[in-house]
Amino acid sequence: MVDRLANSEANSKRIAVVEGCFGAAGQPLAIPGRVLIGEGVLTKLCRKKPKARQFFLFNDILVYGNIVIQKKKYNKQHIIPLESVTIDTVPDDGDLRNGWLIKTPTKSFAVYAATATEKSEWMNHIGKCVGDLLQKSGKAPTGEHAAVWVPDSEATVCMRCQKVKFTPVSRRHHCRKCGFVVCGPCSEKKYLLPSQSSKPVRVCEYCYVQLTSGSLGPRSDSISRSKFNNLSDDDDEDDSSD
Repeated sequence: MVDRLANSEANSKRIAVVEGCFGAAGQPLAIPGRVLIGEGVLTKLCRKKPKARQFFLFNDILVYGNIVIQKKKYNKQHIIPLESVTIDTVPDDGDLRNGWLIKTPTKSFAVYAATATEKSEWMNHIGKCVGDLLQKSGKAPTGEHAAVWVPDSEATVCMRCQKVKFTPVSRRHHCRKCGFVVCGPCSEKKYLLPSQSSKPVRVCEYCYVQLTSGSLGPRSDSISRSKFNNLSDDDDEDDSSD
């Protein structure tokens, strides 16, 4: 069905509408063979709080952006190649239900659908698109992904030293390797993580020791994260550099 739609006029018009909604600030989306599979509003767990975002699933990329005017205008376009995506379900927790993780080597975050059926449809379609891409390319699934950031609200004290309390003066920072919320003294080091940045990025003391000793695997979580089911990324927050 995807192959049949690839060069159809209806598909071309749908993609053109999406391009128009992002305007000149968005990247061109129409290329040969690309098909718009579906679209919808999902709640994306950002660093500070959950926010509604418009998502578009194509057969090779996932696109999302901020909603300015529903179905008419979006900004801050993000494009994620599906070939590098893995997804995992997230347990329901209070008001945050029907969620799953979207994980890539560059960034990872949680999204939530309005219903369990919608969640199932999104996960099934994403999974099929990823599987089809990997089958065509002969590549193996991505083994390592960027840490999913623990939301600011989930940590009142540093998750490493367990001593420093966060205040307007003692700011929260995020380790780019494990995603923990940490204090300044526990995250003074920087380390080059090529999949995330061309420059060294902030990491906590624990991860820095593990990275420099060569003993750190794909994940660096030394503390149980069972209580941190509400996971986020830095998204487009003004203070996302930390």
